[in-house]
Amino acid sequence: MSLTRRFMLRATGALIGGALALGALAAKADEDTIKIGILHSLSGTMAISETTLKDVMLMLIAEQNKKGGVLGKKLEPVVVDPASNWPLFAEKARELIAKDKVAVVFGCWTSVSRKSVLPVFQELNSILFYPVQYEGEESQRNVFYTGAAPNQQAIPAVDYLMSADGGSVKRWVLEGTDYVYPRTTNKILEAYLKSKGVPAEDIMINYTPFGYSDWQTEVSKIKAFGSAGKKTAVVSTINGDANVPFYKELGNQGVKATDIPVVAFSVGEEELAGLDTKPLVGHLAAWNYFESIDTPENKAFIDQWHDFIKNPKRTTNDPMEAHYIGFNMWVKAVEKAGTTDPDKVIDALIGVSVPNLTGGYSTMMPNHHITKPVYIGEIQADGQLNTVWQTPGTVVAQEWSPYLEGSRDLIADWRKPLACGNFNVKTGKCGG
Repeated sequence: MSLTRRFMLRATGALIGGALALGALAAKADEDTIKIGILHSLSGTMAISETTLKDVMLMLIAEQNKKGGVLGKKLEPVVVDPASNWPLFAEKARELIAKDKVAVVFGCWTSVSRKSVLPVFQELNSILFYPVQYEGEESQRNVFYTGAAPNQQAIPAVDYLMSADGGSVKRWVLEGTDYVYPRTTNKILEAYLKSKGVPAEDIMINYTPFGYSDWQTEVSKIKAFGSAGKKTAVVSTINGDANVPFYKELGNQGVKATDIPVVAFSVGEEELAGLDTKPLVGHLAAWNYFESIDTPENKAFIDQWHDFIKNPKRTTNDPMEAHYIGFNMWVKAVEKAGTTDPDKVIDALIGVSVPNLTGGYSTMMPNHHITKPVYIGEIQADGQLNTVWQTPGTVVAQEWSPYLEGSRDLIADWRKPLACGNFNVKTGKCGG
């Protein structure tokens, strides 16, 4: 054999050996880590709301790693940007689960993004923690809903406005972005208002596209509707950066909270940070957490957030608390199950309780929704929300609305032997 051929064979063998060694090291690294998927829009119309959720997940993962990780393994975040593109959410979710081999995903904001990924999580049998208020009418085995169902936000907000403390509102504008969450929530609210004796002519419903900016005509319609001699309020399910020009136009047209209050379900401290809030003082938001809530748990969380983000002006908000709760529930369930195997973790999550940031505990119920307190807050000049009303304790989520035909007879219970997300109590059958 020639010297040249011997050299080539040795070199090839060395390359193969090196590749095998690198592969072994990579495999060992994978064995020593647990990957966590983060599926939030970092660009596009929803980046205004979702970027901070990516940041808080990185903080939570870093803090857990300081405690030794989970099951003795370090947690590794895998961040993707679905870019406010609803079909891209499904593509990125598949990539996280099938390619990156994440153990769990924390993500989505809009209901259309959640609906987009549901078949992927079901097909690949992975776990999604969804941190934002939504319209209900859903309970999927692979999803854990840590945001509010309608009875944990929308219904209490309307009840408050109907009360003497809330202004005894008689006329209602249901203003939303044109997609599934506002349409379904407003369908529930319309049925609820009518059940309370509100006539159809005292309910105005309107939808605008994502990113809508030309609010002059719409705000003029709201003013006209509110000039009929009955106390009027706006229930806002406007999402994303469309909120900025909407609130600016309210200020431009002199729509004050004392005349026509607006209660928002998708505007919190993060969105208000980008607005001139002085004309908006007194308008309302309904959530399950405010940065201004004075508890030791919340103070510690805010301090931790500011230390991590290196910016004392960055706010906290409700969906951040939802990720805080959901992440701690996942950690507790994995430790309880002794594995990250999705089937075992899904079963272990039911009944898990962890501290929230408002001074109590949140529990994962058999319908895969958590118990939550409800707060109504007034916008302050500094962009914070001052609590004007709250529930005395936590509220159990109604995943199926009792006000909608076809839903009022359904319940979700993922415990065995029922293990069903839409069990009909009248027929005794699971809808599939």
